[in-house]
Amino acid sequence: MKALVYTGPERLVLEERDDPTPGAGEVVVRVDACGVCGSDMHAYLGHDERRPAPLVLGHEAAGVVETGPLAGLRVAVDPLVTCMRCEACLSGRTNLCPERQILSMPPREGAFAERLVAPERNLVPIPDGVSSAVAALTEPVACSYHAVRVAERVLGRPVSEWRAVVLGAGAIGVAAALVLRSRGAREIRVAEPHAARRAGLAREDGIAPYDPAADPPPAGAAHVVIDAVGSQRTREEACRLVRPGGAIVHIGLLERAGGIDVRRVTLQEVAFLDVYTYTMLDFAKTLEGLAAGAFGALGWVEERPLAEGARAFADIHQGRAASAKILLRP
Repeated sequence: MKALVYTGPERLVLEERDDPTPGAGEVVVRVDACGVCGSDMHAYLGHDERRPAPLVLGHEAAGVVETGPLAGLRVAVDPLVTCMRCEACLSGRTNLCPERQILSMPPREGAFAERLVAPERNLVPIPDGVSSAVAALTEPVACSYHAVRVAERVLGRPVSEWRAVVLGAGAIGVAAALVLRSRGAREIRVAEPHAARRAGLAREDGIAPYDPAADPPPAGAAHVVIDAVGSQRTREEACRLVRPGGAIVHIGLLERAGGIDVRRVTLQEVAFLDVYTYTMLDFAKTLEGLAAGAFGALGWVEERPLAEGARAFADIHQGRAASAKILLRP
């Protein structure tokens, strides 16, 4: 099979590899589409020690089962592989399993390839009429779905009353805005310095993109701030924007530290919520929402052949990609 292999910082090579062999409880999935995630970009730039070269990246996948009793079934692949025995798994919080693995991180290869191996229990059937490209968005949109759900649980205020600000219009930020809209948020603003991304997002009803350098909202503008970047600067801005008694939902992972105004969030009783990925239920509910069209027309997605994967990564890194999400298709 052909696979796009990360071989070192800013190097991706299309290679011929042996087809993968499934283990107990696993199946082979023929990949139809796989999205480029921010974590893939971190690895590509050599910033993620958890993903050493050589490695096949990619974990936002959809395809068709090729082996076992489910052969022929179209599926979205939940890339979080968990033990299903620990306290976290048994309570439904599978994303917190201490033994969790993820496709695209050793010992598991990723989905920028013609085939991958995944546990059968990680496969969610794609509803009729839903394309593989749409199904491949389940993973990133589930991250945003989980973030909004956690904020709703903690804030104790109906989403219909929220004035929300999302920092960053990459795939997670755009998806967060779309999830907020689907839940009826009163006001949704999205900070994005990239003009082309702002222009694309401006076509979405009920979502107001803005240039954070030229037109920032006033201090205390938001009940909820979703930081989909995770830099020192965006954490500082989140602390400025959140209202007393509000919540900051931190989902971005760009920088490890800095930017939290501990005095302000303490004196104003602001909830600072770190959220990680999603649960298995979030994943399934997100695919249901995508199938129902709950998150809009998805015009922020671009498709490219897997053979052009190296160029796609370079375009994202150099700021030449206007789309919030690029899907690679073998």
